[in-house]
Amino acid sequence: MHYQITPIGVISTPYHEKFAIPRQPNLVPEAIGRITLDKSFTDLDCVRGLDGFSHIWLEFIFHETLAQGWKPTVRPPRLGGNERVGVFASRSTFRPNGLGLSVVTYHGAEMVNGRVQLTVAGMDLLDKTPIVDIKPYIAYVDSQPQARSGYAQERPETDFSIEFSEQAQNKLKALQLAESPYGISDYTRFISEVLKQDPRPSYQKNRSPEREYGVNLAGLNVCWQVDDATKAITVTKIESSKIEDSKIEDRSAPS
Repeated sequence: MHYQITPIGVISTPYHEKFAIPRQPNLVPEAIGRITLDKSFTDLDCVRGLDGFSHIWLEFIFHETLAQGWKPTVRPPRLGGNERVGVFASRSTFRPNGLGLSVVTYHGAEMVNGRVQLTVAGMDLLDKTPIVDIKPYIAYVDSQPQARSGYAQERPETDFSIEFSEQAQNKLKALQLAESPYGISDYTRFISEVLKQDPRPSYQKNRSPEREYGVNLAGLNVCWQVDDATKAITVTKIESSKIEDSKIEDRSAPS
């Protein structure tokens, strides 16, 4: 028996590549996302009453990994990438049906260019991820503080210190002078929250502190180095990318 699922909308996020996306939701509260619902949802009636909830569940499709299929076992990053567990004992993106589930902070909904748009925060989704459903988070049933969480019982350590080079600091100051097309109020905090999660694969840790890593975050090419011995991260360079330039052009174009 087969069932067909049609996305109800698409989310825009500051994560333009898989590398550096937080491995769980709400680890980077500064990240803002906007869900634009499909044209079939013509007014705000579909989200009536949702403003009474501080958090919502997002069900979505791992659209970038669907074509790669799945395997019965995976290697979770929390186990160092060396130990295998069953796919159903993980949150791997490589799943039989390619569906994901995340709880995010809900900031409200409005009509934008004739479309219903929801603003959320703390998501762990790639930009342009298809959303298949939205549900309110209900604390008295959804929160289970006494639950056992297997190999992920504790929150990952984020005790890295972060410094920004002079060039990076100057770029951040310039960014704060203009309205962010991504809704980010503090780029320094956003980048720090992302990098403190240490997005590097386990096999790349404890390497030379001179090695430089790079990722596109919110339309910015961010480069950094990590000294594992001192638990120190240095952001060496921040530059605008073509993605950032196109976002600014889109925002300034007449509607």
